[in-house]
Amino acid sequence: MVKVEYILETKNLKKFYGKQLAVNDVSLKVPKGSIYGLLGPNGAGKSTILKMLTGLLRPSSGEIIVFGEPWQRNHLERIGALIESPALYGNLTAFENLLVHAKLMALPKERIYQVLETVGLKDTGKKLVAQFSMGMKQRLGIAIALFGCPELLILDEPTNGLDPIGIQELRELIRSFPKSGITVILSSHMLSEVSQLVDYIGIISDGELKYQGKISHDEDLEGLFMNVVRGVKK
Repeated sequence: MVKVEYILETKNLKKFYGKQLAVNDVSLKVPKGSIYGLLGPNGAGKSTILKMLTGLLRPSSGEIIVFGEPWQRNHLERIGALIESPALYGNLTAFENLLVHAKLMALPKERIYQVLETVGLKDTGKKLVAQFSMGMKQRLGIAIALFGCPELLILDEPTNGLDPIGIQELRELIRSFPKSGITVILSSHMLSEVSQLVDYIGIISDGELKYQGKISHDEDLEGLFMNVVRGVKK
C-alpha cells in the first residue's frame, strides 16, 4: 500500500471568538500534489480555518503541521494565498501591480511575465485594473499568490461573483496547478464548481469536520454533502 504524503495537517484545531467556538477540533489531512476541497455552508468556519493556516488568525488550541514541520511564519514563503477579495491597485495595470510585489519580494521582473502568462493576463497591456472584469481581478489575485513560486496554494471562495465563463476559466487554471507541483486547498460552498475539480474533500459544518476523504469525479458530491451536513448516516 502506497503511503500518502501530507503537505499539510491540522490536529484538533480550535478557534474561539470570545466565548463563541467557531472551529472545533478540526484535523485535516491534505495530500501532497492534490486539489483538496474544503466544503461547507456559508458561516461553517471554512474561512476561519484558512486564515489560521495562513497566519492571519492565531489558533486557540491545536496544531498545524506544514511541510512536515510545526507551522512557523517563515513557512509563508512557500505558501500562496487568496483569502476573500484580492487587494489590488485599480489605478495600475496588471504588470504594475505585480511590479510592486516584485520589489517587495526582491524577485526579478521575469517572474511577472511568467505568472501573467500562467493566469492568462499577459495581453492586458496598459488596461487599468479598475477596468478589469471580476474574473480578471480574481486571476490577478491568483497571479499575486503564485508570485513566490509556492508549493501550497490556498484559495478561499475564488469563484464568488464570477459569471459562468469566468468560473470555467478559473476551474481550468486551478486544475493545471498540481502538474506544476502545486498543491491546492480550495474552499467553497458551491458544490457544482468543485465536483469535477477536487481529489479530496473535507466537509465542515458548524465549525466541525464532519467528513474527509478521497472522492471520484463521478461521485454524487451533492448527495454526500447533504447527508453529511444533515447528519444522515450512510
